[in-house]
Amino acid sequence: MEYIKNNQKIGKIGEDEACEFLIKKKYKILFRNYREKFDEIDIITRSFDGILVFVEVKTLVAGSLENLIPEDNLTKDKLKKITRACRLFVGAHKELISDRKGWRMDLVAITLDEAGDASINHYENIMAE
Repeated sequence: MEYIKNNQKIGKIGEDEACEFLIKKKYKILFRNYREKFDEIDIITRSFDGILVFVEVKTLVAGSLENLIPEDNLTKDKLKKITRACRLFVGAHKELISDRKGWRMDLVAITLDEAGDASINHYENIMAE
């Protein structure tokens, strides 16, 4: 149980860091932890250029799992689930989508060091097949 609580806490810290990071890049946060049926979208935002962006956040504490980086936790199955949730959201909220710009999925990968400082990598347009 302690493991789950720590992972939830780390995930929350990572999502908070991701939101701050995106806001500094002039993104507008629309929703956090949006549930769509059995799936969840971590962050739904609008980019500085008007694109609706679905953001998956993956967070690890440096050295917590040997030789792993946060990006390793975005599996093919997880990406398919996120894609499905995004498509359901888009179908239900067409008013949020620009016909010219569409939408995309991004990954924000965060590594927290022992002091709690974050190293952030932002990957744009990680769409699943």
